Order: sequence, then structure tokens, then C-alpha cells
Amino acid sequence: MGFLDDLRIKSGKTDLLEKEDLSPTDEGDHERFSHYVDKNKITESAVTGKPVRALCGKKWIPNRDPQKFPVCPTCKEIHARLK
Repeated sequence: MGFLDDLRIKSGKTDLLEKEDLSPTDEGDHERFSHYVDKNKITESAVTGKPVRALCGKKWIPNRDPQKFPVCPTCKEIHARLK
């Protein structure tokens, strides 16, 4: 038994540590398109390094200039329907 196991046995309490799964990011066209994402989420990602999810469902950590890529057709269609 390790140190933490000893503490749990002595205290009689256990806690569940939940960790957000950040590893599965989508591979694919997010490298070729700019996507629509909530501005607050982009800011949060810049500060925390957490991935963002676009309207089309793509999940990635933004790190490129979106001005250099065409807009994702799926995001564009969804955004038009939301207006």
C-alpha cells in the first residue's frame, strides 16, 4: 500500500478525483479550415491550454492564425441557421 492508501484507511474517507479528458482531439480538416467557436472559449483556451469545440463538432487546441484558412463549410452553414 502507498501513502495515500494509508491515509484513506486511517481517515475512513475516500474522494473521487475527476479529470477532464483533454487528449482526444479530432484529426482532420481543422488543420485546413477556420472554425466558428465562442470567443470566450478561445480566450479560455489561450490561458488554460484546453481544447475548444467548434460549431461543427471539431475539437482542437487553436494555435494558428484563422485568417490564413477558409471558413469551415459546416460551421458556416450552422452559423447561418442560428442567425
